[in-house]
Amino acid sequence: MAGYTGAEYPVLADPTESVARGYGVYNLLNDGVAAPATFILAPDGTILWRDVASGIADRPTVDEILQQLDEILA
Repeated sequence: MAGYTGAEYPVLADPTESVARGYGVYNLLNDGVAAPATFILAPDGTILWRDVASGIADRPTVDEILQQLDEILA
């Protein structure tokens, strides 16, 4: 069953920025918030792929993310 957000996958809230800091994406754009970033993680937490934005509107497309998943799962 989807939670409050309607998402059918886990969604992380990070009000203390501890996760953003741990992944090294906090304040990269000198704006006091986490830079847009997408991570694909292994079940053990190992980062298999990441895309960290160079600007607020810089994000991978769904097709780019799916292509990475296909390559990882191949």
